[in-house]
Amino acid sequence: MSAVLFGSISTLVDTSEIQRRAFNEAFRSHGLDWEWSRDDYRSMLDSNGGANRIADYAGQRGEKVDADAVHATKSEIFRTLLLQEGASARPGVVETISTARERGIKVGLVTTTSQENVAAVLSALGPDVTAESFDIVTDVTSVDSPKPDKAVYEYALAQLGESADATVAIEDNVGGVTAAAAASIRCVAFPNENTAGTTFADALEQVDALDPAHVGDLASAAA
Repeated sequence: MSAVLFGSISTLVDTSEIQRRAFNEAFRSHGLDWEWSRDDYRSMLDSNGGANRIADYAGQRGEKVDADAVHATKSEIFRTLLLQEGASARPGVVETISTARERGIKVGLVTTTSQENVAAVLSALGPDVTAESFDIVTDVTSVDSPKPDKAVYEYALAQLGESADATVAIEDNVGGVTAAAAASIRCVAFPNENTAGTTFADALEQVDALDPAHVGDLASAAA
């Protein structure tokens, strides 16, 4: 067997700008006079974890904030915006999942975001993409160390009974690509609108849209 692992909710739906808007609304909600521009946000996307970004930013400004509380508000706002505005799968995603399953290739969503964010995205994408589209769906509770640590990929491989050399990952940010590479999984970089233009040194290749047959061939070749 072989597997294709989507590495984040933003490999399914380009949520990057909704995420940035949610951060800025959360800042206002907590009385913070912060406003992350697209350039600001892009500069932070080489690391994973929104609460960490908030804490790091506060430290740079010499301010003390409850980063976890602000991030919790941001996540609630993100889910509300997603529900209000709806979502469409990124180019080639639905077809890639369908083609992989037709070819007997396992499919996973291997993320370290919250269960609630995963549920919100999958709800927004239904019925084209649902939890049942995947052989495994992970979240922040699956492992102790989030990406860019490789732990969640190793967990997914163990749960699927697959080896790293029989697996291809799809990631949209540097931290995710780093995690896949650290787990010895070949990775296709599929940047979102705020990680476009990034150099993904550890990726096998970089694409603007997924080619279902090509991704399937990569997974089959890996096997």
